[in-house]
Amino acid sequence: MSSKVGYRQFPRIYTGICADKVAVGAERVMKRLSEKAGKVLASGKKNCVVVIECYPGTDISFLTDTVREKIAPSLLIESDELAFEPEKTDDIIKKDLTDDPVFGIMTVRSLEDFFYSDKLSAAAAEINEHRGFVFVIGVGASLVCSADILVYADITRWEIQLRYRNGMKNWRCALGDQTKQDKYKRGYFAEWRWADKVKDRLLPVIDFYMDMTGREDISMVDADAYREALKMASGRPFRLVPYFDPGVWGGDWMKRHFDLPENNSNYAWSFDGVPEENSLLLDFSGSVIETPALNLVLEQPERLLGGRVRARFGKEFPIRFDMLDTVNGQNLSLQVHPLTEYIAEKFNMRYTQDESYYILDAEPGKSCVYLGMRTDASFDEMADDLLTAKKGDAPFPAEKYINRIPVKKHDHILIPAGTIHCSGAGTMVLEISATPYIFTFKLWDWGRLDLDGKPRPVHVERGLANIRKERRTEWIEKNLVGRTKTISDDGVTKVERTGLHELEFIETIRVTTSEEALVQRSDSVCVINLVEGERAVIRSRDGVFDPFELFYAETCIIPQAAGDYLICSPDNTPVSVINAYVR
Repeated sequence: MSSKVGYRQFPRIYTGICADKVAVGAERVMKRLSEKAGKVLASGKKNCVVVIECYPGTDISFLTDTVREKIAPSLLIESDELAFEPEKTDDIIKKDLTDDPVFGIMTVRSLEDFFYSDKLSAAAAEINEHRGFVFVIGVGASLVCSADILVYADITRWEIQLRYRNGMKNWRCALGDQTKQDKYKRGYFAEWRWADKVKDRLLPVIDFYMDMTGREDISMVDADAYREALKMASGRPFRLVPYFDPGVWGGDWMKRHFDLPENNSNYAWSFDGVPEENSLLLDFSGSVIETPALNLVLEQPERLLGGRVRARFGKEFPIRFDMLDTVNGQNLSLQVHPLTEYIAEKFNMRYTQDESYYILDAEPGKSCVYLGMRTDASFDEMADDLLTAKKGDAPFPAEKYINRIPVKKHDHILIPAGTIHCSGAGTMVLEISATPYIFTFKLWDWGRLDLDGKPRPVHVERGLANIRKERRTEWIEKNLVGRTKTISDDGVTKVERTGLHELEFIETIRVTTSEEALVQRSDSVCVINLVEGERAVIRSRDGVFDPFELFYAETCIIPQAAGDYLICSPDNTPVSVINAYVR
């Protein structure tokens, strides 16, 4: 349980592209836009229209104030003023958001559905008649008119969540007293879906990409250089920027191993392999642009995912790696994930959250996983006791109904959807799962309050509707525990299949070597984590990419376009890597 060194909290992707492609700071950003606009006007046009499409959550007021101060355009249109009133927007999306405190329905609406067509037409006509510099800025700016200069102003999902917590409201929201969960739900089920459709359409044609994740300033990169950087990233191993969050059950393993900041609390989660949530740091010869990793999935789906995976999942990254830390912490909530037909019918999702727990570390004699129903347990009695516990009338006797399975380091527990489960205290879990990651039905939260002093929402009725009753002790032991099988072992390299269950679409292979081991591809992106050893080196078999260092407990993504690769021990001491890919 001793600390390791080397874990990188801010990994960069070095592009080798010249820093002069990047403008850092509002002064330089506005100067570059002004120079570009001047060239358009010098060509004989009566006006130059600069359109800055903004992702919901960007600081649009800061952007418009900066444009007015630094450029002083003769006309500036804020696209938000052309959208429906906040009260009308709230009413339209109410059905998608539902009355559930956590879950909504993945919207099928588009951003265009929230704008007045006559106002858009009137703004376009005004722009057409105008002379000089014209700026159109905001969410939906690209709906107003065509652009001479098209800019995309972006922000990472994690930064959006932090701003929600600090009081920022959702886009066009009139509701007051929104909790951080309310705001996140609206973003996840509605706003981000509209915005991602627009982003996907615009990324191939923008002239500049603007990074507005920073709290106090902005940066901007030429779009050709930005797209080239994403293409480069799609052909070599790379790491996402991890983030860490406290939770009521959190432990201190990550704090000690990763040298995390003191937060007067423990850390519960780490997201270190979730492109929809994490970001990338693109290094342009010293100038850094932070960008949502989702943009790489949208811009380079074939190279990143592989043709087979892209054909199955579209522009979605289907594998998720995250960490759950209960070392010197508490049990997770007892929970279950929805069955495929349930998540499709209720939430408009195409696939569900099948998952697994890879035990990265464990407290001897204490670590455990709760998994599946006991053979001698009555489902009806369990349901009654869960509903009684939900009311607060009596605690739920978990071990009367649920198998408590001791675990040790490097065990791999498989958890197909519909299996009741949770990690026990004293356990460091590398969770390897499918990507729909918020669809967790909590059944019992051990009678505790959340960090805000309020009970966490439980979804007993939803959970009971999804529990596979036949997954009892014998089935669990046969199918979900101890499934590791050796594929090959020559004394230098050992290759083992550790999961997942046949019902799940992810395959995991553990490779242990004291020299080097070739990993062949199956037309699928790979997500790997160094689960044993201080450091490993990932090398291209065919010289496609430069050697890539991976430190203990770090996750990295290896795109399909990177080709076959070798896992190497730099000092001939054993290293172990867990490798996940789509079957």
